[in-house]
Amino acid sequence: MKASKVAYKPVGLALGAGAGLLAGALFKEVWKLAGHEQDAPKATDEERNWREVLIAAAIQGAIFALVKAAVERSGAVAVRRVSGTWPA
Repeated sequence: MKASKVAYKPVGLALGAGAGLLAGALFKEVWKLAGHEQDAPKATDEERNWREVLIAAAIQGAIFALVKAAVERSGAVAVRRVSGTWPA
């Protein structure tokens, strides 16, 4: 295993955790703007309809995937700048 890959593991884990927190906060703000409500519906919320629950899940998934990809890519680029090799 390449040294840069081993060195990137803890960095990648930390970046992943940070990305999850960032994505969660971003989703809350987007939902407030889009849904005009404080909290997104939970799948088990009896008061919410299927459409509302599925739209919230799709938006949350898209935001999470976008933030995760951007953070992971930025981390890999930073590792390459420091070590000279791509970590993956």
